[in-house]
Amino acid sequence: MALPSGIDPDLLRTFAYIAEEGSFTRAAERVGRTQSAVSMQMQRLEALLGERVLLRGKGGTVSLTPHGRYLLERTRELLALNDEIWATFRAPTVQGTVRLGTPDDYALRYVPQVLRRFADTHPGVEVEVLCAPSSELAERLKEGELDLTLCTEGNEPKGWASTELWRGPLRWITSERGTPHRLDPLPVALAERDCAWRRITIRALERAGRRYRVAYTSASLIGTHAPVLAGLAVTVSAIDWMPPGVRALPPGEGLPALPDTSILLLKGQEARQPVTDVLEAHIVETFSAERLRPMAAE
Repeated sequence: MALPSGIDPDLLRTFAYIAEEGSFTRAAERVGRTQSAVSMQMQRLEALLGERVLLRGKGGTVSLTPHGRYLLERTRELLALNDEIWATFRAPTVQGTVRLGTPDDYALRYVPQVLRRFADTHPGVEVEVLCAPSSELAERLKEGELDLTLCTEGNEPKGWASTELWRGPLRWITSERGTPHRLDPLPVALAERDCAWRRITIRALERAGRRYRVAYTSASLIGTHAPVLAGLAVTVSAIDWMPPGVRALPPGEGLPALPDTSILLLKGQEARQPVTDVLEAHIVETFSAERLRPMAAE
Protein backbone atom coordinates (compact mmCIF):
# COMPACT_ATOMS: atom_id res chain seq x y z
CA MET A 1 0.00 0.00 0.00
CA ALA A 2 1.36 3.43 -0.96
CA LEU A 3 2.27 5.76 1.88
CA PRO A 4 0.17 8.95 2.17
CA SER A 5 1.70 12.16 0.86
CA GLY A 6 3.31 14.44 3.43
CA ILE A 7 2.67 18.18 3.81
CA ASP A 8 5.65 20.51 3.63
CA PRO A 9 5.89 22.37 6.99
CA ASP A 10 6.71 25.54 5.03
CA LEU A 11 3.23 25.37 3.46
CA LEU A 12 1.64 25.03 6.88
CA ARG A 13 3.72 27.85 8.35
CA THR A 14 2.66 30.17 5.54
CA PHE A 15 -0.96 29.12 6.05
CA ALA A 16 -0.70 29.87 9.79
CA TYR A 17 0.76 33.33 9.08
CA ILE A 18 -2.06 34.12 6.64
CA ALA A 19 -4.63 33.05 9.24
CA GLU A 20 -2.93 35.11 11.94
CA GLU A 21 -2.44 38.24 9.82
CA GLY A 22 -5.68 37.98 7.84
CA SER A 23 -3.68 39.03 4.81
CA PHE A 24 -1.64 37.38 2.05
CA THR A 25 0.51 40.51 1.78
CA ARG A 26 1.55 40.63 5.45
CA ALA A 27 2.09 36.88 5.53
CA ALA A 28 4.35 37.18 2.47
CA GLU A 29 6.44 39.79 4.30
CA ARG A 30 6.87 37.45 7.28
CA VAL A 31 8.05 34.49 5.17
CA GLY A 32 10.19 36.61 2.84
CA ARG A 33 8.31 35.70 -0.34
CA THR A 34 6.26 37.58 -2.92
CA GLN A 35 2.50 37.64 -2.61
CA SER A 36 2.15 35.60 -5.80
CA ALA A 37 4.51 32.94 -4.40
CA VAL A 38 2.42 32.74 -1.22
CA SER A 39 -0.75 32.39 -3.31
CA MET A 40 0.84 29.52 -5.22
CA GLN A 41 1.79 27.86 -1.92
CA MET A 42 -1.83 27.98 -0.77
CA GLN A 43 -3.05 26.62 -4.10
CA ARG A 44 -0.62 23.74 -3.69
CA LEU A 45 -1.76 23.13 -0.09
CA GLU A 46 -5.43 23.07 -1.06
CA ALA A 47 -4.64 20.74 -3.97
CA LEU A 48 -2.87 18.35 -1.60
CA LEU A 49 -5.77 18.39 0.87
CA GLY A 50 -8.52 18.37 -1.72
CA GLU A 51 -10.41 21.05 0.20
CA ARG A 52 -10.62 24.87 0.34
CA VAL A 53 -9.10 26.22 3.56
CA LEU A 54 -9.01 29.97 2.80
CA LEU A 55 -11.55 32.40 1.37
CA ARG A 56 -10.62 35.79 -0.06
CA GLY A 57 -13.11 38.59 0.47
CA LYS A 58 -13.43 42.17 -0.69
CA GLY A 59 -10.47 44.42 -0.04
CA GLY A 60 -8.06 41.51 0.28
CA THR A 61 -9.53 40.19 3.52
CA VAL A 62 -9.01 36.51 4.25
CA SER A 63 -11.17 34.13 6.27
CA LEU A 64 -10.99 30.44 7.12
CA THR A 65 -13.37 27.79 5.91
CA PRO A 66 -14.50 25.11 8.40
CA HIS A 67 -11.73 22.89 7.00
CA GLY A 68 -9.34 25.80 7.44
CA ARG A 69 -10.22 26.23 11.12
CA TYR A 70 -9.59 22.53 11.70
CA LEU A 71 -6.30 22.72 9.83
CA LEU A 72 -5.13 25.80 11.77
CA GLU A 73 -5.57 24.06 15.11
CA ARG A 74 -3.56 21.04 13.96
CA THR A 75 -0.99 23.23 12.23
CA ARG A 76 -0.11 24.99 15.45
CA GLU A 77 0.55 21.69 17.15
CA LEU A 78 2.60 20.34 14.25
CA LEU A 79 4.74 23.47 13.86
CA ALA A 80 5.50 23.61 17.57
CA LEU A 81 6.69 19.99 17.47
CA ASN A 82 8.62 20.57 14.23
CA ASP A 83 10.43 23.59 15.67
CA GLU A 84 11.23 21.76 18.89
CA ILE A 85 12.76 18.80 17.01
CA TRP A 86 14.73 21.10 14.72
CA ALA A 87 16.10 23.14 17.63
CA THR A 88 17.08 20.02 19.55
CA PHE A 89 19.26 18.63 16.78
CA ARG A 90 20.57 21.88 15.31
CA ALA A 91 21.36 23.82 18.46
CA PRO A 92 25.06 23.97 19.36
CA THR A 93 26.28 22.51 22.63
CA VAL A 94 26.28 25.42 25.05
CA GLN A 95 27.16 25.50 28.73
CA GLY A 96 27.24 28.23 31.33
CA THR A 97 24.90 30.52 33.25
CA VAL A 98 22.56 33.18 31.92
CA ARG A 99 20.75 35.73 34.10
CA LEU A 100 17.14 36.43 33.12
CA GLY A 101 14.91 39.11 34.60
CA THR A 102 11.12 39.08 34.42
CA PRO A 103 8.17 40.80 36.11
CA ASP A 104 6.07 38.45 38.23
CA ASP A 105 3.17 38.56 35.77
CA TYR A 106 5.24 37.33 32.86
CA ALA A 107 7.02 34.80 35.06
CA LEU A 108 3.70 33.04 35.58
CA ARG A 109 2.30 33.42 32.08
CA TYR A 110 5.27 32.90 29.75
CA VAL A 111 8.52 31.97 31.47
CA PRO A 112 7.60 28.34 32.35
CA GLN A 113 7.22 27.50 28.64
CA VAL A 114 10.55 29.20 27.87
CA LEU A 115 12.42 27.35 30.62
CA ARG A 116 10.89 23.98 29.77
CA ARG A 117 11.84 24.18 26.08
CA PHE A 118 15.26 25.60 26.89
CA ALA A 119 16.08 22.86 29.41
CA ASP A 120 15.16 20.18 26.87
CA THR A 121 17.58 21.53 24.26
CA HIS A 122 20.32 23.01 26.47
CA PRO A 123 20.58 20.95 29.67
CA GLY A 124 24.09 22.28 30.30
CA VAL A 125 22.91 25.87 30.78
CA GLU A 126 21.80 27.20 34.16
CA VAL A 127 19.21 29.98 34.05
CA GLU A 128 19.11 32.35 37.02
CA VAL A 129 15.70 34.05 37.13
CA LEU A 130 15.10 37.32 38.96
CA CYS A 131 11.50 38.50 39.43
CA ALA A 132 11.06 42.23 40.03
CA PRO A 133 9.10 45.22 38.64
CA SER A 134 10.02 46.27 35.10
CA SER A 135 11.60 49.54 36.20
CA GLU A 136 13.94 47.75 38.62
CA LEU A 137 14.85 45.12 36.04
CA ALA A 138 15.78 47.80 33.52
CA GLU A 139 18.13 49.42 36.03
CA ARG A 140 19.73 46.09 36.91
CA LEU A 141 20.27 45.40 33.22
CA LYS A 142 22.00 48.78 32.82
CA GLU A 143 24.25 47.97 35.79
CA GLY A 144 25.30 44.66 34.21
CA GLU A 145 23.49 42.48 36.76
CA LEU A 146 21.31 40.79 34.11
CA ASP A 147 21.96 39.37 30.65
CA LEU A 148 18.37 39.49 29.43
CA THR A 149 15.14 40.85 30.80
CA LEU A 150 11.49 41.02 29.91
CA CYS A 151 9.83 44.33 30.68
CA THR A 152 6.68 46.29 29.96
CA GLU A 153 6.90 48.95 27.26
CA GLY A 154 7.66 52.34 28.75
CA ASN A 155 10.20 51.06 31.27
CA GLU A 156 13.08 50.44 28.85
CA PRO A 157 16.14 52.73 29.17
CA LYS A 158 16.13 55.58 26.67
CA GLY A 159 17.80 54.59 23.41
CA TRP A 160 18.19 50.94 24.47
CA ALA A 161 17.62 48.38 21.69
CA SER A 162 14.64 46.11 22.31
CA THR A 163 12.64 43.32 20.68
CA GLU A 164 8.86 43.48 20.83
CA LEU A 165 7.56 40.07 21.90
CA TRP A 166 3.86 40.75 22.34
CA ARG A 167 1.42 43.61 21.77
CA GLY A 168 -2.18 43.88 22.86
CA PRO A 169 -4.79 46.15 24.41
CA LEU A 170 -4.95 47.29 28.01
CA ARG A 171 -8.43 46.92 29.50
CA TRP A 172 -10.22 48.02 32.62
CA ILE A 173 -10.67 45.06 34.98
CA THR A 174 -13.37 44.75 37.62
CA SER A 175 -14.82 42.02 39.82
CA GLU A 176 -17.16 39.41 38.37
CA ARG A 177 -19.49 39.99 41.31
CA GLY A 178 -19.09 43.62 42.34
CA THR A 179 -19.38 46.94 40.50
CA PRO A 180 -16.61 49.17 41.90
CA HIS A 181 -16.28 50.75 38.43
CA ARG A 182 -19.53 52.62 39.10
CA LEU A 183 -18.27 54.37 42.23
CA ASP A 184 -17.37 58.06 42.31
CA PRO A 185 -14.55 58.72 42.83
CA LEU A 186 -13.34 55.59 41.07
CA PRO A 187 -11.26 53.33 43.39
CA VAL A 188 -8.19 52.15 41.48
CA ALA A 189 -5.60 49.49 42.36
CA LEU A 190 -2.25 50.19 40.69
CA ALA A 191 1.35 49.08 40.85
CA GLU A 192 4.06 51.30 42.30
CA ARG A 193 4.90 54.74 40.94
CA ASP A 194 7.52 53.65 38.42
CA CYS A 195 5.05 51.33 36.63
CA ALA A 196 4.27 52.30 33.02
CA TRP A 197 0.71 50.98 33.30
CA ARG A 198 0.14 53.21 36.35
CA ARG A 199 1.22 56.28 34.38
CA ILE A 200 -1.01 55.30 31.44
CA THR A 201 -4.02 54.76 33.70
CA ILE A 202 -3.73 58.04 35.60
CA ARG A 203 -3.11 60.00 32.37
CA ALA A 204 -6.24 58.49 30.77
CA LEU A 205 -8.42 59.26 33.80
CA GLU A 206 -7.18 62.83 34.11
CA ARG A 207 -7.61 63.55 30.41
CA ALA A 208 -11.18 62.23 30.60
CA GLY A 209 -11.92 64.30 33.71
CA ARG A 210 -12.92 61.16 35.64
CA ARG A 211 -12.64 61.50 39.39
CA TYR A 212 -10.53 58.74 40.95
CA ARG A 213 -8.50 57.75 43.98
CA VAL A 214 -5.58 55.31 44.14
CA ALA A 215 -7.09 53.06 46.78
CA TYR A 216 -4.49 50.27 46.67
CA THR A 217 -0.85 50.11 45.62
CA SER A 218 1.13 46.92 45.05
CA ALA A 219 4.76 46.15 44.26
CA SER A 220 3.60 44.01 41.32
CA LEU A 221 0.76 43.97 38.83
CA ILE A 222 -0.39 40.61 40.19
CA GLY A 223 -0.93 42.24 43.56
CA THR A 224 -3.35 44.76 42.08
CA HIS A 225 -5.84 41.99 41.36
CA ALA A 226 -6.43 41.17 45.04
CA PRO A 227 -8.65 44.20 45.82
CA VAL A 228 -10.38 43.73 42.46
CA LEU A 229 -11.25 40.14 43.38
CA ALA A 230 -12.68 41.50 46.64
CA GLY A 231 -14.85 43.96 44.71
CA LEU A 232 -13.09 46.97 46.24
CA ALA A 233 -11.40 48.54 43.21
CA VAL A 234 -10.70 48.33 39.51
CA THR A 235 -7.34 47.92 37.82
CA VAL A 236 -5.94 47.64 34.31
CA SER A 237 -4.49 44.55 32.68
CA ALA A 238 -4.01 42.75 29.41
CA ILE A 239 -6.89 40.31 28.96
CA ASP A 240 -4.51 37.52 27.98
CA TRP A 241 -3.57 36.83 31.60
CA MET A 242 -6.50 37.68 33.89
CA PRO A 243 -7.06 35.47 36.94
CA PRO A 244 -10.43 33.81 37.60
CA GLY A 245 -12.92 36.03 39.42
CA VAL A 246 -12.32 39.20 37.41
CA ARG A 247 -13.61 40.40 34.06
CA ALA A 248 -12.73 42.97 31.42
CA LEU A 249 -15.17 45.87 31.18
CA PRO A 250 -16.75 46.37 27.75
CA PRO A 251 -16.73 49.85 26.19
CA GLY A 252 -19.46 52.20 27.35
CA GLU A 253 -19.02 51.75 31.10
CA GLY A 254 -17.94 55.35 31.63
CA LEU A 255 -14.19 54.71 31.75
CA PRO A 256 -11.73 56.16 29.22
CA ALA A 257 -10.17 54.07 26.47
CA LEU A 258 -6.68 52.72 27.12
CA PRO A 259 -3.86 52.27 24.58
CA ASP A 260 -2.14 49.09 23.50
CA THR A 261 0.88 47.92 25.44
CA SER A 262 3.72 45.54 24.65
CA ILE A 263 6.20 43.18 26.25
CA LEU A 264 9.81 43.92 25.35
CA LEU A 265 12.98 41.83 25.52
CA LEU A 266 16.16 43.73 26.41
CA LYS A 267 19.73 42.43 26.24
CA GLY A 268 22.58 43.60 28.45
CA GLN A 269 25.50 45.39 26.82
CA GLU A 270 27.91 43.01 28.58
CA ALA A 271 25.71 39.93 28.19
CA ARG A 272 27.37 36.53 28.53
CA GLN A 273 27.83 34.82 25.17
CA PRO A 274 26.81 32.51 23.56
CA VAL A 275 24.32 31.38 26.22
CA THR A 276 22.53 34.73 26.12
CA ASP A 277 21.93 34.55 22.38
CA VAL A 278 20.60 30.99 22.63
CA LEU A 279 18.14 31.86 25.40
CA GLU A 280 17.12 35.03 23.55
CA ALA A 281 16.23 32.94 20.49
CA HIS A 282 14.15 30.56 22.61
CA ILE A 283 12.23 33.45 24.19
CA VAL A 284 11.44 34.96 20.79
CA GLU A 285 10.34 31.56 19.43
CA THR A 286 8.11 30.92 22.47
CA PHE A 287 6.32 34.24 22.11
CA SER A 288 5.93 33.67 18.37
CA ALA A 289 4.23 30.35 19.14
CA GLU A 290 2.00 32.09 21.68
CA ARG A 291 0.86 34.59 19.04
CA LEU A 292 -0.40 31.66 16.95
CA ARG A 293 -2.60 30.43 19.79
CA PRO A 294 -6.22 31.63 20.14
CA MET A 295 -6.57 34.76 22.26
CA ALA A 296 -8.24 34.38 25.66
CA ALA A 297 -11.99 34.92 25.57
CA GLU A 298 -13.17 38.29 26.78
